[in-house]
Amino acid sequence: MMNEILRTGFQERLKTSAEARKALLAAFKPKPAIESANLPSRAEARAAELLRVRQDRVLAKAAKREAAAEAIEAARQSEEAIAAASLDAKRGERKERKALTKAEAKAKRDARYAARKAR
Repeated sequence: MMNEILRTGFQERLKTSAEARKALLAAFKPKPAIESANLPSRAEARAAELLRVRQDRVLAKAAKREAAAEAIEAARQSEEAIAAASLDAKRGERKERKALTKAEAKAKRDARYAARKAR
């Protein structure tokens, strides 16, 4: 009945049906997103993040190496200070021994001098 009112033929109904199917399928297709010109693409953002992470790692490695070098240098300076203190202590002991030896020698000389005077 309806076909008679609209006076549509079989071909026209097939065409309308196909267009309706296409319209339904088009509703399910993903629509292109509007990209802003000033927003970086995902690949650029990922590359920038990767570059930042690599730079952070390089800086961390450099800081770690520098800290290790400073620790080694501090240990070396500490050992040198200990060696210098030990050497100073040995020199001090030797000076004391020499001073005692000189004092003993002077005491002997004075004793001999006093013995000569006493005769």
